[in-house]
Amino acid sequence: MRARRHTHPPDETGIDLAPMLDFVLNLLIFFIITNTFVSEAGIHVDRPAATTAVKQERANVLVAVAPNGEVWTNGQRVDIRALRANLQKRRQENPNAAVIVQADRDARAGLVVEVMDQARLAGFKDVAIAATPKSQP
Repeated sequence: MRARRHTHPPDETGIDLAPMLDFVLNLLIFFIITNTFVSEAGIHVDRPAATTAVKQERANVLVAVAPNGEVWTNGQRVDIRALRANLQKRRQENPNAAVIVQADRDARAGLVVEVMDQARLAGFKDVAIAATPKSQP
């Protein structure tokens, strides 16, 4: 009779990285999706405070009006004459969105009204002015 040789498989001492990679991939997907829904106007404005300010939950198109008369949307400066066409394009992407005008407290009222008018002419039904919630005394 012949003698049999038994060979033992080498012991695995490594760490299984598959669950960690799945977790990291899920986190990455989550951050990409949440980042897609948050859009900025492009500049920071000092919004006025209002006691009756309420937070809107749905996806919005943000337009910022700076104190020096600049109009910003989607991260870039837009001429007031091109704002309507820009907003019409954004409305095609999201027809149920509302336009939120983030006007600086020192912005000219006439320019803010003109921005709101251009948004309505672009087909948006809901146009609002952003305000910082003020605490009641």
